[in-house]
Amino acid sequence: MQITSSLDKILTPTAIALGNFDGIHRGHLEVIKPVLETDDAGVYKTVVTFDPHPQQYFTGQQRQLLTPHPERTIILESLGVQQLVLLAFDRELVKLSPQEFVQQILNDRLQAKFVSVGEDFRFGNQRAGAATDLVKLTADIGICTRIAPLETDGDSRISSSRIRAALLAADLELTKELLGRYYSIVGTVINGQEIGRSIGFPTANLKYPPEKFLPRQGVYCVRVDTATATQLPGVMNIGKRPTVNGVNTTVEVHLLDWDGNLYGQQLIVYLHHFLRSEQKFPDLAALTNQIQADCDAARQFFGS
Repeated sequence: MQITSSLDKILTPTAIALGNFDGIHRGHLEVIKPVLETDDAGVYKTVVTFDPHPQQYFTGQQRQLLTPHPERTIILESLGVQQLVLLAFDRELVKLSPQEFVQQILNDRLQAKFVSVGEDFRFGNQRAGAATDLVKLTADIGICTRIAPLETDGDSRISSSRIRAALLAADLELTKELLGRYYSIVGTVINGQEIGRSIGFPTANLKYPPEKFLPRQGVYCVRVDTATATQLPGVMNIGKRPTVNGVNTTVEVHLLDWDGNLYGQQLIVYLHHFLRSEQKFPDLAALTNQIQADCDAARQFFGS
């Protein structure tokens, strides 16, 4: 998949799914799907998103993302997207009127032949343009635009905010229902204090993007993809490790009944089930007993 933040390096012409797409949830998939279904030869199936997130640009505060760049790339490529364009959300873009955005960005630079957006999409200076305006403006210059209706789950709209709330409540069943897949954390294994190894439970300490949205702290049943294997069962702890006087939040994964070297590898960790909240134990012996109980519970959950 081609990835670019330069308008000079875009593969054209394009069929575009346009939006923020944080989480790439079921609602987002309804926007992306029409692009994937286009069959025009030589037209690149493209997702165009904004960097940084518009909310971060206007507030000046780092926004926690459900799918930071590494995860977003993995998911979009697996869907069959051919190109990801990270459109710089800066002063120059913000000041464009809806008409200028369509002409200068969609037509001149992206050479769009087809555009797909969500029903709630806004664009142009002061968010002046609505999705229906985009349909009219693009039609005037020969670009077909499709508006995807908002996707709902029950009576409520599927949104990134609902997914965040579900993750903070450790409601992984609802999270999976809204996303259409298991929530994941992508990170690189780095050296840790090796306390887990010293008590018989070696863990992979994950370095993850600082903007990654983490769920409720605690212990989870997970499945893990490594560089050489997929869907390995394990347990994961997210928290500050109070028993060993930890300060910073860490993400540590122990693979069940597995032995090997993971240092430097990228892991994809899929959250399947919440076991318990993080807690402080009186000593390492008590912690060891609880980790063993967690591993036994995970084996039972996975049926192994």
